[in-house]
Parts: sequence; structure tokens; C-alpha cells
Amino acid sequence: MTRSVRRTRRTLQVAGAGIAALLALSACSGSDSSGKSSSDKDSPGKLSGEVTVFAAASLKESFTALGKEFEQAHPGTEVTFSFGGSDALAASITGGAPADVFASASPKTMKVVTDAGDAAGTPATFVRNQLEIATLPGNPDKIASLKDLTRSGLKVVLCDKAVPCGAAAQKALDAGGLELTPVSYEEDVKSALNKVVLKEADAAVVYRTDVRAAGAKVEGVDFPESADAVNDYPITLLKGARHTDAAEAFIALVRSAEGQKVLTGAGFLAP
Repeated sequence: MTRSVRRTRRTLQVAGAGIAALLALSACSGSDSSGKSSSDKDSPGKLSGEVTVFAAASLKESFTALGKEFEQAHPGTEVTFSFGGSDALAASITGGAPADVFASASPKTMKVVTDAGDAAGTPATFVRNQLEIATLPGNPDKIASLKDLTRSGLKVVLCDKAVPCGAAAQKALDAGGLELTPVSYEEDVKSALNKVVLKEADAAVVYRTDVRAAGAKVEGVDFPESADAVNDYPITLLKGARHTDAAEAFIALVRSAEGQKVLTGAGFLAP
């Protein structure tokens, strides 16, 4: 064999070994078992995507603040909310509405979702809430008790009995042995409160947190029967959540010491 032939063969062997090494390196860094490029993966611990939260109307101010905090802590995420009566939200979820997290104002409305098999895991109570009477600023009707709401000529608004705040109000009335016929039943606690804010009603039985959120627009009156009608608020991840890691992280924020500080600062009670 001539010297030039041997040199050519050795050159080809070296080139072949180099190509094999490059292919092996590409196999290690190019794709995983799912077929995704490792360069396309999010770095470990990084959250992204939209989290849709269905939450009781009374959580509006607190959850909106926590949502902004969450987005700032996790760039690339977005938290969107649907606030309303817990019963209506539960019906929407069981009806197929896309949502990742459900925060209810009562275990009863949460049970609608769990019984339908739409919850992922076991719901956890994260806060509690107590009722208060909202009156016009300055309390011109001198309302000092739940019994005062039964006075003739007084326009009182309650939440619908199917809504947690309405069920709690009825429980408080039963505890006091009182009967009350309101001028209207409202679909959620914010709607009931708004009747007083707009001076369309003299008083409403709402949550303490809503009275605080309204500021000078209303005045709050405590009543002892409210202790017999405190509502637990459960929260859960929902099946079919599109961005599970981000949804779980939002729930973790709500239940964390930082989240609890925001919630108790708004007037909620610790679980």
C-alpha cells in the first residue's frame, strides 16, 4: 500500500471520529424523551403562563393585590380573575368554564365543585369571614343591633340565600330568633353593599371585609349574632388547569405568611 493511500485512510478515520463525537453531543443537548429541545425549556423554578382564578366577590380587593404581587415576583405570568357569588362561580366551573383556581366563600359551594370531580386535591381553608351591618355614612337611622333591622320602614338588603353571605345572614337571624323581609335579595355581597353606597337602601348585612373596603362610603355596625355565622373560605386547584405550577404557586402565596398579612389586613380572620 502506498504512503499516500495510508495517509488518506487515516484522515478519513479522524474525520469520522469527529463527526461521531458531534452527533453524540447533539443527542445529549438537542432533545429529551418528549422531543423538546433543552434550549426551549424554561429554566428550573421559572413560572410562566396565565392563571385564571374564580373567587368570591368579597375577595376582590385582597386577591387583586396578591395577583399583582404574584406577577411582579414571577415575570412572564399573568393572573386574571372572575369575581362573583360563589354559587354562580361553582356552577360555571361544573358547567365547563375554563379556570385554574377556585376560592369560595363557603365549604358548601366548594362541595359543589368537589362532588362534580372538578377539584384537583383537597380544598384548604385559607381565611374566615364575619358579618357586619353596613349603614349609610354617619348611621342616620341609629342602627345598633341586628334586631334594629326589623324596624318598620327601614329598607334593608340581604344577599340571596343561595350565596354564602346570604346563608350566613339567615343563620345569624335564626340565632337571634329574628325575622326580616328585605327590600331585595342581591346576587353577591358587593351588589348588596352597593345598594347602601348608592343610598338605595338604609342598611345591608355584608361581610366585615366589604365594609372596610368601602371606606367612608358606609359605616359598619357589629352584632353578636355574627359569631354564630362565620364563614370558612376554601381554595383549590382545579382539574384541567393549563399552567399547574403557576396555579399552585398562586395558591401557595395566598396561604403564605405574606398572603395572610394582606388578607387579615383587609379584615379576614385567620383560618
